[in-house]
Amino acid sequence: MYVFICYICTRKGIIMENENMALANFVKDMRKKFNLTQVDLADKSGVGLRFIRELEQGKQTLRMDKINQVLRLFGRQVGAVEIIHNS
Repeated sequence: MYVFICYICTRKGIIMENENMALANFVKDMRKKFNLTQVDLADKSGVGLRFIRELEQGKQTLRMDKINQVLRLFGRQVGAVEIIHNS
């Protein structure tokens, strides 16, 4: 199970915290599950190879529209989620 919680949206894109690589791991796992290379994933999603590499490596700032282009292939999208506080 993957939980996308620790991301901050800025004018330049999404900031991913280094400790939480859930999004990067999800994309990498799904790519491997469907036997896609990074080149294949870039081609099928309409983003550049460099973007895929940076996404899978957990780059701290990425464009949300491009992330959603990639996630759309797997029936997912980045969006606002409720924060659940554990007491």
